Amino acid sequence: MTSPAPPDEGAARPSGTGARGTPPGPPRVRRPAPLRIRGPSAARRINNRAVIALCHVAAALVVLPLLLIVWHLIEKGLGGLSLAFFTHLPKPVGEPGGGVANAIVGTLVLAGLAALIAVPVGVGAGLYLAEYGDGRLGALVRYTADVLSGVPSIVVGVAAYGLVVVPMGRFSALAGGVALGLLMLPTIVRSTEEVVRLVPRSYREAALGLGAPRWRMIHSVVLPAASGGVVTACLLGLARAAGETAPLLFTALGSRFWTLALDRPIASLPVYIYDYARAPYDDWNRQAWAAALVLLLLVTILSALVRLATRRMVRV
Repeated sequence: MTSPAPPDEGAARPSGTGARGTPPGPPRVRRPAPLRIRGPSAARRINNRAVIALCHVAAALVVLPLLLIVWHLIEKGLGGLSLAFFTHLPKPVGEPGGGVANAIVGTLVLAGLAALIAVPVGVGAGLYLAEYGDGRLGALVRYTADVLSGVPSIVVGVAAYGLVVVPMGRFSALAGGVALGLLMLPTIVRSTEEVVRLVPRSYREAALGLGAPRWRMIHSVVLPAASGGVVTACLLGLARAAGETAPLLFTALGSRFWTLALDRPIASLPVYIYDYARAPYDDWNRQAWAAALVLLLLVTILSALVRLATRRMVRV
């Protein structure tokens, strides 16, 4: 028997085999070079800083008028403040001194009446527009609020004069409260609507999913979640109406005596400032500046107290 011939070393090897017939390893994959993350270019950094600087300038321009007004009031009115100014009644013409005690109390009475009229109606209307205001009635209420927000205050005063003063036959604190309430109403309605719409939809879905009716969901979930914004809306409306003079000239008129009767004319700081600022007496002009500063402080203190009380209620 003859032995088999040795394999020819020059013969072609089958594909897929190595030098000794073993399969080759996996093919090598080239890994891409790591990306080099470059920082923003110099031009982009300059643009970014310029835009941020412009934002700071815009914010300063918004705050600057308020600071100038406060500084001017402090400069002109601080010298006229004293204990007697807060506790005494106005003096007769020609006598120096006097105070604004009755005007401060009258302003608080008018603001309370206006809030009593405008806050329930305005918050209720805002809740309706946010939750049910997609129909024609909602569009009508929204349009009416927008129109009322653009009506001049003197027109509102004339309307309150015809609606309240003429039927009653006299000027009164009640007529002044109605006029200021009409001025507060559109601000409260539109601001409440926008604030309530910001409450996450998941809150509503969770309450409805637990079986709560929709009115309970609005009362117990939506309104507490938006309480801070609703209070801010009411304060905006109050600040809008607190310094109005024209409506009070047609409704509450004014008084130089103590009175808390709602069916009688009542003193107020805006009318006091108006009367004393146009008087030809330096002492009265000085008291007008002091009264303007008191009005600003009064609105600021009321806003701070309401915000503090609201925060405590939310925590509880």
